[in-house]
Amino acid sequence: MGTFREDRRGPVEIWTLDAEDTRNAISRAVLAELETRVARVSSAQDVRVVIFTGAGEKAFCAGADLKERATMSEPEVRAFLGGLRRVLRAVETSNTIFIAAINGSALGGGTELALACDLRIAAPAAELGLTEVRLGIIPGGGGTQRLPRLIGQGRAKDLILTGRRINAAEAFAIGLVQRLAPEGRLLEVALAAAEQIAENAPLAVAAAKHAVDRGVDLDIEAALALELEHYETVLRSEDRLEGLRAFAEKRRPLWKGR
Repeated sequence: MGTFREDRRGPVEIWTLDAEDTRNAISRAVLAELETRVARVSSAQDVRVVIFTGAGEKAFCAGADLKERATMSEPEVRAFLGGLRRVLRAVETSNTIFIAAINGSALGGGTELALACDLRIAAPAAELGLTEVRLGIIPGGGGTQRLPRLIGQGRAKDLILTGRRINAAEAFAIGLVQRLAPEGRLLEVALAAAEQIAENAPLAVAAAKHAVDRGVDLDIEAALALELEHYETVLRSEDRLEGLRAFAEKRRPLWKGR
């Protein structure tokens, strides 16, 4: 470990990618540590929400470390890309909620990392873009698939085919980010959202996340059946009964995650 700084706030962890000299780019070392971290929190019931952010004020994540990439053979590039795709999918499928606190430029793989998160919150100086066509490649970490699912096919093509960068205001307007933070208050806003999520029943939060993510591409009948399947999971939980008792007794519930 060593490419991330970690701060714990109760059930919330803040992971700061600490590589300002490379604009917080994703190197092989960063990717390896990220995979270990995601696996850890995905099996840890005491971590409910993770906030990703970048060190400094200039970059959230500049994407792949292109200086390192220039030294890689084609098989090594394929292996790196396979690892990135695997990690981002693990973020998506985890019961843990992930929030991207975008403090600066999020380009290429940086935008793909943000897309894999459940929520995206941007500082005024944030800048996003899938710029790969400018380098003779295409987004390979899921960008061509996640972006149109989030903002629609036309808007996604506009960004991907031009390789242009957009500011925080435009990203918010098209639904790429869900919240804009005032100047200097990015982590405050991200923590407030994380803590609000963490107050809720863990099984219910995870079930709701998976119902949305897995149902979005199904026809309505199949999607409603999926929703009911997840509802049945929480209906049989101890936490549901605790929630009813806490409401009747006018107190905060004590969730057990079962």
